[in-house]
Amino acid sequence: MFRRRLVIGVFLVALFGLGWWAGRVASRDLYADLDVFVQVLHRIEGNYVDPVDPHRLIQGALKGMLRDLDPYSQFLDEKELANLQSVTHGSFGGIGIVVSVRDDHPTVISPIEGSPAWEAGLRAGDVIVAIDGKSSAGLTVAEVADRLRGPAGTEVRVTVSREGEDGEQEVTLERRIIETHAVPYAFLAAPGVGYVRLASFSEKSGAEVGQALERLRARGAKSLVLDLRSNPGGLLEQAVDVTERFVPKGTLVVYTRGRAKAQDNRYHAGEAGPNPQWPMVVLVDGGSASAAEIVAGALQDLDRALVVGRTSFGKGSVQSVFPLRGGGSALKLTTALYYTPSGRSIHHTTRDTQDAAGEDDEDPGEVPPAGSDSVSKPAFRTRAGRIVHGGGGITPDVIVVPDTLQGLAWKVESRGLAFRFANRWLNLHPETRPADAVPVPWEDFLAWLRAEKTSFTDTEAGAQRAPLERALRREMARRMSGDSAAARIALEDDPVFARALQVLAHARAPRDVFAAVPAAPAPKRRDAPVRGATAH
Repeated sequence: MFRRRLVIGVFLVALFGLGWWAGRVASRDLYADLDVFVQVLHRIEGNYVDPVDPHRLIQGALKGMLRDLDPYSQFLDEKELANLQSVTHGSFGGIGIVVSVRDDHPTVISPIEGSPAWEAGLRAGDVIVAIDGKSSAGLTVAEVADRLRGPAGTEVRVTVSREGEDGEQEVTLERRIIETHAVPYAFLAAPGVGYVRLASFSEKSGAEVGQALERLRARGAKSLVLDLRSNPGGLLEQAVDVTERFVPKGTLVVYTRGRAKAQDNRYHAGEAGPNPQWPMVVLVDGGSASAAEIVAGALQDLDRALVVGRTSFGKGSVQSVFPLRGGGSALKLTTALYYTPSGRSIHHTTRDTQDAAGEDDEDPGEVPPAGSDSVSKPAFRTRAGRIVHGGGGITPDVIVVPDTLQGLAWKVESRGLAFRFANRWLNLHPETRPADAVPVPWEDFLAWLRAEKTSFTDTEAGAQRAPLERALRREMARRMSGDSAAARIALEDDPVFARALQVLAHARAPRDVFAAVPAAPAPKRRDAPVRGATAH
């Protein structure tokens, strides 16, 4: 008790001292606010019905203070800082599985090849019912990750149930350093057409894209689809590194401007290796954000690639991480906005207020009616004079809205039923190999759906048989051969990808892709690009 009161006393003296200094140097208002804060903290510590941890209260106050700024500024405690570092480094201590929550339990989507989970025989579709003997029911993906991750060399017990098998199985796994990949797969999607899936921007994203391009070149690629859909972004420097794979050395890729002059920077392409002069299409959607928008916006502004899909998210702000003394915590603070080469800020001006208030009901990928976007958004011109717009995400050159699933197909996909059935069927047929031409067990699937109390008519099932069978083939391929095989099948009925293929089929040089863009009338006025960012 005495020690706790001593800690409180020291903290109060420090805060009063800070308040005194702030009052002398800044303003009496700041001193008054700090004084109120100290009074509240002291009253809670002395009078609240239950004992309280002052450290927890102070951390809560810090988090609340940062939350009031914007959705991206945060106070990071030791664990949160470590999680951020693991994401940007692309490695962490764990068992090596990709997990989603289905039917209130974490479910293995895929084990990472060569990981402890892979070696222990965990499979896609395994339901994790307990971790270290504690039920996993109701846990979020973040909570599951927190329990499964840990220092390399430590152990974790995982209890799983498997479709088609009785009982539960417990395995003890030793954590190791797991390497994640920003490019989970890349392949020839059609004769001469390379496909690169870029899922994130971590420390190795540029290098992984470069390696994928070299492999595709060796396999005969002559054009490229770069898929940035649902890519939440990451490191700005890696966005530059990826972009410079496709543009000449010295090209301006992006620049930033902040209140502090130190945040005014210009980023140019360096020498990142061979620059393939392939016709190129970039795919974006409402989940493409931050660094993904830097790449899409730069390649669009520089007339290096055609952008196809839906309007991107519109996160055009830069966050800097400031380590804090004593305890491994840090401050992640929004310090600047970034601008594309033509001078566009793509930051969604209403996004911060809506997200901070928790009232963002807008679909970030919602596509406005044709022509309406150019009226409301500031207009800019690309290097070749094409019109592009700022003020709210990257608007694609060609807008393609994916078909909306209806009826039985929607029920199957939303509940993960194709995934579950594929795992069950393959568990019951262990002799099946990836090279086998496996016919889709259609009648077995319908019978299983009815056993799972999924309501549908025979007419409805017949009308939607093609997409349902494709979903089954996709999940069987995922189970037998991994995410790359599943992605190939998923692209078969992807209208956004189909439009990209259509464009590339007629393109022999990079400029040819823009023949797909309908001519647009010149805007009444053109907002001048933002100038004046200092080199760094």
